[in-house]
Order: sequence, then structure tokens, then C-alpha cells
Amino acid sequence: MAKKSVIARQKKREQMVAQYAERRAELRAKGDYEGLQMLPRDASPSRLRNRCQLTGRSRGYIRVYGLSRIAFRDMARAGKIPGIRKSSW
Repeated sequence: MAKKSVIARQKKREQMVAQYAERRAELRAKGDYEGLQMLPRDASPSRLRNRCQLTGRSRGYIRVYGLSRIAFRDMARAGKIPGIRKSSW
């Protein structure tokens, strides 16, 4: 489980990216790169990090499910993800 402060920081960044999305698009269309630099750093979408929805873990993230590999494995084993089952041959 990631620290609560790291998860909170990520949520704050997501809100800021959404807040400044239109302004960033306008400035980019104009080619006003100095105006872009005046925006807050956390308003840039490249500062976001994919994190597990359950645990907040950033590594081993499976994009399709929005989970880390560990949470995915636990949920799949418990039968909570439809269409996924443990392979055997």
C-alpha cells in the first residue's frame, strides 16, 4: 500500500490537470510557450503517474484493469474479475 500522502498528492495533480486542460490547449495552439511555463508544474499531464485503484501502487500497473499486478492476482484468484481464471495445463 502506498503512503496516504502519495495517493493524496496524485489526486491533487489529477484535479489540477483537469482544471488547466483548456488553458493549456489554448496556449499550445497559439504557440505561447512562455505562457505555458507560467502555469503550475502539476498542471502538466506528464506529471501524472498510473496508480492502482485499490492500493495506490505505481509499479506493475495493468492499464486495462487499473490495478497493480498484485491486486489483479488477488482479485482474479477470488473470482472478482469476470472472464479471468487461473491457467492450468
